[in-house]
Amino acid sequence: MANTYTQIHLHMVVAVKGRLCLIPTEHAAMLYRYITGIVTQQGQKLLATNGMPDHVHLLIGFRPEKALSDLMREVKASSSKFINEQGWLMGKFSWQEGFGAFSYGASQLSAVISYIERQQEHHATRTFKEEYLSLLDSFGIAYNAAYVFTAPDEEPLINPAQ
Repeated sequence: MANTYTQIHLHMVVAVKGRLCLIPTEHAAMLYRYITGIVTQQGQKLLATNGMPDHVHLLIGFRPEKALSDLMREVKASSSKFINEQGWLMGKFSWQEGFGAFSYGASQLSAVISYIERQQEHHATRTFKEEYLSLLDSFGIAYNAAYVFTAPDEEPLINPAQ
């Protein structure tokens, strides 16, 4: 679009279905490169990506020509297909329904990139569940416990604000 100027930075979080640890550590870098290609093909700029066996963080310089939900649908569908075609798992890989999206200003980018790059260190003392709820709470996002990432054998998460 002519005469459209934006600066939108989004920190995205996607979880493996059931929060199972299905992203093999030895293949994570290949997955992140593949996701980078998907984001680039969609006309967006991936600034950072990293994660754990049960979830992935993306920091995207977002261009509004594309709907965010369409971008994430493409990232999740294409990366699921890629993982399944690689034969890394005995069963079928899929992402949890939905995603988290958090916006940041340009002055905050170095801290967010550092946070994403240090996921392994960060999760030595904090679970994904704790991390995700903390993000939702710090951004003041109201959530319904029935739709927050839950593993099949866990009680639904409760929003302390409810």
